[in-house]
Amino acid sequence: MTANDVFSADLPLIEERLKYFFSENNGRFSSAGNAAAYSLLSGGKRIRPVLLLEFYKLCGGKGTGAADFAAAIEMVHTYSLVHDDLPCMDNDDMRRGKPSCHKAFGEDIALLAGDALLTRAFEAAALTEGAASEAVLRAIAVLAEKAGISGMIKGQVMDLMLEKSPAGGGEIKDMYLNKTSCLLEAAAMCGCILAGADSRCVSRAERYAAMLGLAFQIIDDILDCTSDEKILGKPIGSDRKNGKTTYVSLYGLEKARAEAERLSLKAEKILCEFEGDVSALRALTEYLLDRKY
Repeated sequence: MTANDVFSADLPLIEERLKYFFSENNGRFSSAGNAAAYSLLSGGKRIRPVLLLEFYKLCGGKGTGAADFAAAIEMVHTYSLVHDDLPCMDNDDMRRGKPSCHKAFGEDIALLAGDALLTRAFEAAALTEGAASEAVLRAIAVLAEKAGISGMIKGQVMDLMLEKSPAGGGEIKDMYLNKTSCLLEAAAMCGCILAGADSRCVSRAERYAAMLGLAFQIIDDILDCTSDEKILGKPIGSDRKNGKTTYVSLYGLEKARAEAERLSLKAEKILCEFEGDVSALRALTEYLLDRKY
């Protein structure tokens, strides 16, 4: 199985659910909704919802039962991007090849659009019908924890703090584990939970996604230095502009690439601990290591 096979299988369902929950609407007071739809429906790799659906299937989940939860996790991811692009954060003008939300709608509406995405996400998650109610409740708790003050938000705070002072490799790794890995962990874990998997499977999924997230963020560091703005869909060189310490600035491109490869291999070894066909997840892991945007 190839990554294209994985995306071909999962993306139509994900896009359909995203449009269901956040189609554009017209009217005097709908600016935040339109801004949210603008950011949510403008493309993107959809890695997190795909990861959730693939772990759901790996652990025995049937049909489209996890689709609404997959949509929810993409809403959380998109809200984080909308807020991350704001002038008070990374101050990026482009996202996914289009003007950032705050450039298209203004800072005030972009802030509210992010809020709207986050709250709608938990509504979508709560409406999940393809799993036992206890499993949905547990998955919602995992998503809230991983996206919250002890997870993704903690990582974003660390990111801001480390712009103001030199950082070592341990601090950078800890920041990446929170800022990037945590939401990937939530996707993998929730897919398992919604399928009724036991705690050992959930733990394996968490460990896999932690390694995947570290590799993912290191590749982002590399692309920020080596890619083309038209391919990447956002400005390159933003890490240097913002004074951020990254794996590339600490270790150089060659060692950063080697570390991303090591972490991806470690993630693939964790997949071998699962029963069932992990070819889709292996293909996804390899795709993320070799991606160009």
